[in-house]
Amino acid sequence: MVNWSTYTCTFVVMPLKFPVKISTNEMHTGGEPVRIVENGFPKIQGRTLLDKINHMKSDLDEYRKLLIWEPRGHFDMYGVLIVPSDIESCDFAAIFIHNEGYSTMCGHAVISLGRYAIEKGLVKNVTIPETRINIQCPCGPVTAYVTYDGQTTGDVRFQSVPCFVFKEDLPVEVPGYGNVVVDIVYGGAFYAIVSTEQFGLHVRKSSVSDLKAAAGATTDILRAQLKLAHPDTEGVSFVYGTILTDGNDAYSDEVTDTMCVFAEREVDRSPCGSGTSARIALQFFKNKVKVNQTRTFRGPSADTFTAKVVKEVSCGTYPAVITEVKGHGYFTGNSTFTLEENDARGRGFLLQ
Repeated sequence: MVNWSTYTCTFVVMPLKFPVKISTNEMHTGGEPVRIVENGFPKIQGRTLLDKINHMKSDLDEYRKLLIWEPRGHFDMYGVLIVPSDIESCDFAAIFIHNEGYSTMCGHAVISLGRYAIEKGLVKNVTIPETRINIQCPCGPVTAYVTYDGQTTGDVRFQSVPCFVFKEDLPVEVPGYGNVVVDIVYGGAFYAIVSTEQFGLHVRKSSVSDLKAAAGATTDILRAQLKLAHPDTEGVSFVYGTILTDGNDAYSDEVTDTMCVFAEREVDRSPCGSGTSARIALQFFKNKVKVNQTRTFRGPSADTFTAKVVKEVSCGTYPAVITEVKGHGYFTGNSTFTLEENDARGRGFLLQ
């Protein structure tokens, strides 16, 4: 059992240490950024991944703001730090960072990390035509499979931690929108899943600001009213975000549209990896898809992931499934970030 009981504690964050000079590798998956920290970051202390995240929160959170917030990032920026795993079978561990703090799971980052790990020599056992990589994520170990021909990496597919439906067809009164019906699903994080039709919106045609407002209001009221409980992992029992859909849940070859609004109203440009795990799991438990039936999910950037349920398992007393999500990450450049000691705004700020 992973104990995340200290995950939401309030800490007095230690100040930045000068000189500051941090280098990163920039990638994106489906248009969603993945800023991978490479050099210059202070040593993250801790025996376990949880220990490291708690140290990051208590002593190094100003560095998260430095890299994710403006002027080096933006409201919807996303990043990852690669650290040693405390699970022997895993190649490495990942700490995921965003505008509000830290994620328990991030599928779009896992997809980019798959290519990055092979290109940077982080995996000892590289095989053709596909290399298996075990990544310790905060929610648990995730297995990624990277297409590799001996020279070039390509598509990456990952298999999720057990995904399950926590509450189906839950009515909720959303301020400003009235009564809507949502499903609460775990895909490495807890999501509310709801069709945009219930808000009088369209997932592709409505403005991002209108969609974000509806999703954010839904997340806010659920965080205030809904008591969640994961059967195995403490501290992940909060609504991470709301996934807006086109309501096209029945199995077909048609693309189904989705938008995930997570953390502090951050809009995922990709279809959202863990969110796609949650959606395909929900479709399975609502008898819309069967094991190994593949569906295609399109995010706000118009890029797509494919996903399927690969097997049935259990998570505590919940029937659960292992899902597989496939996408492609791309390298976009490298950055070196510095900070002058008298630059107050350069330490990080956010505009919506």
